[in-house]
Amino acid sequence: MINRVDVPSRPRRRGLAELSVVLLLAGVTVADYLAWLGWDQRRDVHPDGHETGPYQAWQVAGLVLVLAVVGVVAVWLDHAGAALLALPVALSAACGVDWAPDDGSGLWAVGVVMVFTATLVVTAVTVAIVALVRRLTLSR
Repeated sequence: MINRVDVPSRPRRRGLAELSVVLLLAGVTVADYLAWLGWDQRRDVHPDGHETGPYQAWQVAGLVLVLAVVGVVAVWLDHAGAALLALPVALSAACGVDWAPDDGSGLWAVGVVMVFTATLVVTAVTVAIVALVRRLTLSR
């Protein structure tokens, strides 16, 4: 009698590896959001009475910079699909969870859609550029 050991096929292993990368990128994205924006919940009231915030420009720039580095590294390591899926979805989910309890008007949902759309577009452009540079660099 022949003993057979079930060995996962390459596509299945690749799928599980890609799922792991998606989950890792999603976790890093949520941690990035919490580190830069999640802690700041207070609006700034100026002497003339108008409110701004809760985020400052440097916080948003930090968030975007970290996401850009994460996205570029993921694409360079051949995980473009994972980056294109994980970054917009995870960032939008983090925003939605953070913003929904404080906004009875429902406008938080509009903000989440805007964050998702902008993140998806910027991630898609970044993926295309980095994938092209990667292909040209590795083909030499």
